[in-house]
Amino acid sequence: MVGITMFAALDLLNVGTACAQTRTGAEEFPMRFEGDAGVGAYYTRSIVRGKTGSTDVLPYGYFDYGRMFARIDTLGVKTAKIGYGYLELVGRASLDGFKADTASLRGLSERKNSVPIGLGTFQETPMGAFFVNAFHDVNKSQGSLFEAIYVGEIATPRVTFYPQIGAEYVSKKYTGYYYGVSAQEATASQYGAYRPGGAFDPFVAALVDAKITEEVHLNFYLRHKWLASSIQASPLVGSKSMDTTFIALSYRFK
Repeated sequence: MVGITMFAALDLLNVGTACAQTRTGAEEFPMRFEGDAGVGAYYTRSIVRGKTGSTDVLPYGYFDYGRMFARIDTLGVKTAKIGYGYLELVGRASLDGFKADTASLRGLSERKNSVPIGLGTFQETPMGAFFVNAFHDVNKSQGSLFEAIYVGEIATPRVTFYPQIGAEYVSKKYTGYYYGVSAQEATASQYGAYRPGGAFDPFVAALVDAKITEEVHLNFYLRHKWLASSIQASPLVGSKSMDTTFIALSYRFK
């Protein structure tokens, strides 16, 4: 079954590339704003002991402008054509850091937010949409993150439902920075030293796009991610999963 799926995906990429060869650059990358822009409230339940979840009000965007794009937390530039999409230079806005400002984290160092930069592709095929990204954190952890996501679509006149399934892999440098405990921290805190390995985290998610008017849309997103044993076993972690959600009000530019 896996082999059949891979061959079908390769056939789709070949067909998409052949179709794209007849399009001009101006047709592929119109210099106009297309998509959604607005504001959203974002919430992530913290998995770190002693830390509560936080809600942040931030800009919301899912749009294209020429070769540039924004997809909620991912920004990038489209380069060479690949199948039904492009090879992309990508960066991500991340809020995965935390301060050691609670009693349960006393003696630990602050973890800075990661700054993931890398390569990816978005393939919008007849079978659904596929996202594949590979990031390297150029900030403190110096770790790597790889993700693959499939997105379907169920449309009605006023509401469109996008079910998602995917997985991410984070390297031991990433998990070690955020969830490990160094020998120095073990001496200064209540926790023993811990050095986690890499982590494979599957997840399911859904995005609901509700049309208020033709231009104004309300978006709701929910993701549930199961944490790998190397993260669960960290003395800093008090959960087996992580939930992320947001609600956004946006204007659709065409």
